[in-house]
Amino acid sequence: MADLAPLDWHFIGRLQANKARGVLRRFGTIHSVDSLALAQRLARIAAEEGLSPAVLFQVKFRSDPAKTGFEPEELRAGWATLSNLPALRPVGLMTIAPMGLVASERLALFQACAALATALGLPERSMGMSGDWPEAVAAGSTWVRLGSSLFGDRPSQNLAIPDVGRYSG
Repeated sequence: MADLAPLDWHFIGRLQANKARGVLRRFGTIHSVDSLALAQRLARIAAEEGLSPAVLFQVKFRSDPAKTGFEPEELRAGWATLSNLPALRPVGLMTIAPMGLVASERLALFQACAALATALGLPERSMGMSGDWPEAVAAGSTWVRLGSSLFGDRPSQNLAIPDVGRYSG
């Protein structure tokens, strides 16, 4: 798809630290920065590579052993450091609702994420997947991940999506 440049490819899914350089070379936006250590590694490598990726910080609003991310208070406490890392452009927050929540609980979780993003001055909110996107959009999501709705159920994997437009309704 090189002839489609300039697309902004988005990395979604868990980013392993040892894959940081390769991801930075191929993606302009990363939706899943889940720790200070990963953010610092991305900043160092991005500076070495002369890159300035947009990043969304993954936040965990409910306990879920299957999910990674900052606790909301941890993100607030570290915000001065995170928001000033060289070469990174913080643009938003990302969250994934744990399995088993009812619609009203998912809506409340997404509203909490949107409120935190607003408090931090971040315009982007990557919230919602195939099973909960209506609640995410109602709470102000600007990005939704609809993989299984579009492609059917698949094994968990990282996907790349080009920035070809975003929800603004």
